[in-house]
Amino acid sequence: MRIYAVADIHADMMRIDMIRKNIEVHGPDVLVVAGDITRYIKPAPVLSRLNRLPIPVLVVRGNSDPVWQQRHFRRYANIIHLHMDRVEIGGCRFAGIDGTIPLPFMSRLQWFERARIDQFKRLVDSQTILVVHPPPRGTLDCVMGRFCAGARAVSELVADCRPGVVLCGHIHEAAGAACVDHTLVVNCSIAKNGHGALIEFDGKRPPVAHML
Repeated sequence: MRIYAVADIHADMMRIDMIRKNIEVHGPDVLVVAGDITRYIKPAPVLSRLNRLPIPVLVVRGNSDPVWQQRHFRRYANIIHLHMDRVEIGGCRFAGIDGTIPLPFMSRLQWFERARIDQFKRLVDSQTILVVHPPPRGTLDCVMGRFCAGARAVSELVADCRPGVVLCGHIHEAAGAACVDHTLVVNCSIAKNGHGALIEFDGKRPPVAHML
């Protein structure tokens, strides 16, 4: 399975054009958008263009994607909203959870996240590709070169469930890939002129990420 992962599109149509070109060049099986798809309002133009891409598009919401946007996802046949759900594509399992509340030098998935996280854990195992918006705290989450701004809840999910891959964004300046124990974490933000990441994962061999 070849996964093309991006985050932080922020309704920039030039970024969507770049995504389309990378799909044509690299031939991934699926596109994952790890949040911040829009800029709070008017999601239809962005979602319509994502929906026309030639591969399935899996999404979670970030902090610039309001809750009411969920009903818009359901209007597009090629967009799969992963929140609190798990889907299988090409033999790979994807699970996702929406949200990010940016707080000074840290992030939370939701204000009342404990019950949600406990419920969500049953969807995640070592063969799962976990899609969230914020990185796990302490991994690919450094802002201003000094401060960690990731989410402790994501760190807990990684420690307890040990997913094969975590796809995230949110911290624009920290795009890259790193390993946390047996989990490959990929911050696939494209907000700082990045192109996202290609991840090769079959559930049998260790996943490999190539930053574009």
